[in-house]
Amino acid sequence: MRKKVLSLLLGISVVASLAGCGSSTGGSADATEAAKPATEEVVDEASEDAPVEVTEEAEPTSIGSSVEGELSITIWDENQRPGLQEIVDDWSKESGVSAKIQVVGWNDYWTLLEAGASGGELPDVFWMHSNQAQKYMENDMLLDLTDKIASSDKIKLDDYYEGITNLYNLNGKQYAVPKDIDTIALWYNKTIFDECGVSYPDDTWTWDDFAEAAKKLTNDDHWGYAIAPGNNQDSFYNMIYSMGGNVISDDKKTSGYDDPNTIKAMEFVTDLVKGGYCPDLNTISETSADALFEAGKVAMVTQGSWMLAAFRDNEYTHDNCDVAVLPYTSTPDDRVSIYNGLGWAASANTKNADAAWSLIEYFGTKEAQIKQAQLGVTMAAFKGCSDDWVNSVDCFNLEGHMKMLDAKLIFRPYSKYTTVWEDMQTEEFKAAWTGEKDTAEVCKDIAAKMNETLAEE
Repeated sequence: MRKKVLSLLLGISVVASLAGCGSSTGGSADATEAAKPATEEVVDEASEDAPVEVTEEAEPTSIGSSVEGELSITIWDENQRPGLQEIVDDWSKESGVSAKIQVVGWNDYWTLLEAGASGGELPDVFWMHSNQAQKYMENDMLLDLTDKIASSDKIKLDDYYEGITNLYNLNGKQYAVPKDIDTIALWYNKTIFDECGVSYPDDTWTWDDFAEAAKKLTNDDHWGYAIAPGNNQDSFYNMIYSMGGNVISDDKKTSGYDDPNTIKAMEFVTDLVKGGYCPDLNTISETSADALFEAGKVAMVTQGSWMLAAFRDNEYTHDNCDVAVLPYTSTPDDRVSIYNGLGWAASANTKNADAAWSLIEYFGTKEAQIKQAQLGVTMAAFKGCSDDWVNSVDCFNLEGHMKMLDAKLIFRPYSKYTTVWEDMQTEEFKAAWTGEKDTAEVCKDIAAKMNETLAEE
C-alpha cells in the first residue's frame, strides 16, 4: 500500500526554496532547506534488519554578524551556495575582499534574523523576501541603497523585472537589488507516466486534464500529485488566478478567499486530496511534496524554478523526471505563473558598508546574473539573461519554466503582514484537506480572518 512505501522517508523534512521564492510550507517559494532529519533509525520495509542511521545537524544559533574587515553573507538555500560562492570568489579577486557564504535554513533564518535585528547584529549582506521586506524597510534595518544605485555605472533598475524592483522600494528609497526571478511549472515523473500509459503533459493540458491524469497515475505505489496546505506560490495560488480568483486585492486591503472563483480553485485542490489522488494530510505533514517526488512516490508536483539545483542533484529526479508548462483553465490566455524574486540587501548597521555595496552591485551586474544562470543557481532577475539557465543542464527541458515567463505573470500576493495571514490560511486549510469542514466554509473563514489582519496594516 502507499503508506508502506514511505518507510524510507520517515524523518525527512524538506522545505522548498524561495529563490524567490518562498517556502513551500509558508509560501512559494518561494526556499529549499537542505534535509535535516533527526537522529533515528530509518528502516526499509523490504529489509527490516538493515537500519540506516541519520545524523542530526547542529541547529544554527546566529544569523551572523558584521565584523570590520570581514564581509559576512547569509542565505537560506544550500543548493544555491556553491554557485553563489563561485560568484563571490570572482568579486573577491577584483575587490581584494574575501567573503564566505553562511547557510541558515528557511525556518531558522527569519527567527534568527529578527533576533539579530533586535540586538543590532546582522550579517553584512543577506537575502530579502516579499514576506518580510516591508517590515525590515519600515524599521530602518536595511541599508538605503538609493544614492549608491543612482551613482553606479553598473546598476540600472530598469534592467530588472519591475515587480521585483518595486518590492524592495519604500517611499522612493531602494533597499535591495533584485537577485532572481522564478516561475512555476509542472514537474513530472516520466517513468511513472510510462508505466501507467499516460501521455506526458504538454501545452494543451487544462486543469481538468491534469486532474484526470492524477487519477490515472495513482495506485498502491504512488500518488498522481502532491500538495500541502502550505504549498501556495508553487501550487494553489497559480490555480486560483488561472480560474479567475484572487488571494488579495490590488490595494492589499481585502482578501479574495470569499471570491467564488477562488473557492472553485480550492475545491478543485481538496477534491484531489479527498479523492485519494494526493497524499493525505498526515503523510504530507511528515514528508514534503518535494521529498516524495524525489523518492518516486508521486507522479507530479507543481514547483518553482528555484528547485532546479535540488532536482538536478537528486539522482532519482535527474534520471526520471522532466518539466512542462502549467495547465490552463479555459484558454491558454489564463495560464498563470505566480512569480517572485529575492533581493540582495545589506544591514543598516554594517561595519563594511563600502564592501557590502560593492558585492551587492556585483551580484546585480549582467555578468554575474548570466553566470548565476549558467551555473543553474536560479533564473536571472536581469531581463534577457535566463536563456543561459535553460542550457545549464542537459537532464531536463527547462523550456517549461521559460514559457511561463510568457504566460500571465502575477506577482506573489503579499502585504505588510504576509506571514500572519499565510500561516493562518495554512492552518485553516487543514480542515478542508481532512474533510472536517466544507472547503467553501473554510475559504470564507480565511477571508474574514485575513480581512481583520489587513485592517490592522
